[in-house]
Amino acid sequence: MHRLLFICLGLALTAACVGKPSLNDPLISDRTLHIEQFFDGKIVGQGQYQTVLGTVRRSFNVTMQGDWDGTRLRLVEDFAFEDGTTDQRVWTLVKTGQGRWRGTAPNVIGDAIGIEDGNRFNWRYTIDLPVPDADGTTKIQRVVFDDWMWLLADDRIFNRAYMKRLGFGFGDVSISFERVR
Repeated sequence: MHRLLFICLGLALTAACVGKPSLNDPLISDRTLHIEQFFDGKIVGQGQYQTVLGTVRRSFNVTMQGDWDGTRLRLVEDFAFEDGTTDQRVWTLVKTGQGRWRGTAPNVIGDAIGIEDGNRFNWRYTIDLPVPDADGTTKIQRVVFDDWMWLLADDRIFNRAYMKRLGFGFGDVSISFERVR
């Protein structure tokens, strides 16, 4: 019994130490990301969720429609998962200062906070997320997202979102976004 507890504790500590990006990391591109410009219009993306141990559990396509009115950015995200399920999230983002953003969406607890820095954007929020179980039921789980986006080209962003539940990292989501012209 002690051995199992020791192994579980070791895995939890290892998962908690997985490296993540930081705004203290040096910039590796001279591009500048402006969220309101990139996400104004139609965006398509493909992504996947994988566990902290690397097992891919779900893949999906996402279509987004963004509208920047000069004050707020409204993003409608429509997700289509490989298992046939769908989800929609509607974000309202407001620029609060130079490179600073605040956002809300249904099921998001409080405000999401974002920081633009060069070609990257860090977006942090807590959400009550519907998660399907193996038995076909869906449970709501409170998940903390530490979301990172990098502008790779004028029409392409790579997004990696690190996920925590109950204070422990349990997986991440990777998405490639492309602007549709």
